[in-house]
Amino acid sequence: METDLGGKIRKLRKANSLTLEELASRCELSKGFLSQLERNLTSPSISTLSDILEALGTNLHEFFREEPESQIVFRKEDFFVDERDEYSISWIVPNAQKNEMEPILVQIPPKGESMSVVNHQGEEFGYVLRGTVVLALEDGRRQSVHAGETFYLDGSVAHRLINPSKGPAQVLWISTPPVF
Repeated sequence: METDLGGKIRKLRKANSLTLEELASRCELSKGFLSQLERNLTSPSISTLSDILEALGTNLHEFFREEPESQIVFRKEDFFVDERDEYSISWIVPNAQKNEMEPILVQIPPKGESMSVVNHQGEEFGYVLRGTVVLALEDGRRQSVHAGETFYLDGSVAHRLINPSKGPAQVLWISTPPVF
């Protein structure tokens, strides 16, 4: 696999809001050399490349690390389901704890309740797909949320969902950062 070394360096330089002149000064190289390097007209020594990358806040290992192509679409066979007595959780984006947000599907049987989510720094969004749930906050507040309605809250107060009805409830629940 061929690497666009110069293009990657240019992209890093711009991401760091540096001009060619500023980067050249930090690396003790000429602006002309860096310009040729970014256009792939010349190649640096490993030592010079290491110096350039250090000035750009990275290193050889990170610069050349291959990122696996990330999965975009997830199907039922990708889901992980955790069945509990009081509820079940379907992790609908596997390994989402590495992402900025974590979506789950929570199924709560009649008269059941979800796990308690402890207070955390972040936000949560829920969309009730089926049934009715009561959003029960640790501070005593309770709000009914019906199918087709949503809730949005910060994570500063512990909370859980309760299904007070005779039918099952299903909620798409998204947390940022991941807490489930």
